[in-house]
Amino acid sequence: MKEIWQVTQETKTLPKLNKPLLIEGLPGIGNVGKIATDFLVEEFKAKKLYSFFSYKFPHSVFVNEDNLVEMPKVEIYYKKFNGNKRDLLLLVGDIQPIDEESCYTFCDEILKIAKHYKCSEVITTGGIGLQEMPEKPKVYCTSNDKDLFKEYIKKGMLVEKNIFGVVGPIVGVSGVLLGLGKKRNVKGVALLAETFGHPMYLGIKGAKEILKVIEKKFKFGIDIKKMSKEITEVEKELLKKTKEWMSEIKSSQAGAEGKKKEVSYIG
Repeated sequence: MKEIWQVTQETKTLPKLNKPLLIEGLPGIGNVGKIATDFLVEEFKAKKLYSFFSYKFPHSVFVNEDNLVEMPKVEIYYKKFNGNKRDLLLLVGDIQPIDEESCYTFCDEILKIAKHYKCSEVITTGGIGLQEMPEKPKVYCTSNDKDLFKEYIKKGMLVEKNIFGVVGPIVGVSGVLLGLGKKRNVKGVALLAETFGHPMYLGIKGAKEILKVIEKKFKFGIDIKKMSKEITEVEKELLKKTKEWMSEIKSSQAGAEGKKKEVSYIG
């Protein structure tokens, strides 16, 4: 039987990292975590360290800008900083594992890599889907460690501490990585930003708020303003489309209500 995950080392020599922090940002609601972590890869010109392949990947390929097909990617990048700053491991990709077994085995692989680099802390990221678009998204926090949780909810940390009742189960890698991390003695937090819960919406504002929290805590030198002119233009276009979607949703809901009343009346 083939191994579920095939891990390929993408560098000739493995780097020595200083107390690295692992940040996960795979696709999810609003792609909030993916947008934030992809931005860090670009912002810091991070280097590719590992790539992953599995026969449990979704049975699909992407068509790229050259009109050619390519396989979905899941990768880990690293960034070394000068001085006493902690280095980074950045988990990014086009997909998440598609079933329970592959999610657990994938998270085990990630934690093995984290332990190899003496990484004792992870941040997972994601979105909380709302029915309307938030003007200023809040970031909620949960953790697998009480003391670490306290560090993130200190005054001025830009994080909402009362997440109980706001979210249900945290599904996928963002949740399982923390659950298994506790068993493997790797502390972690999930930073979850509010976003519009439409499948076509990109949660750029939520991603910005997550990056603000990370920068506030670790002082990596993230230039938030660089989520720049181009992204602002994308956001404007999305706002326009979102208003159209909301209008369609409201009119369809109104129609459904009308039908309910009509049926109730006839009944």
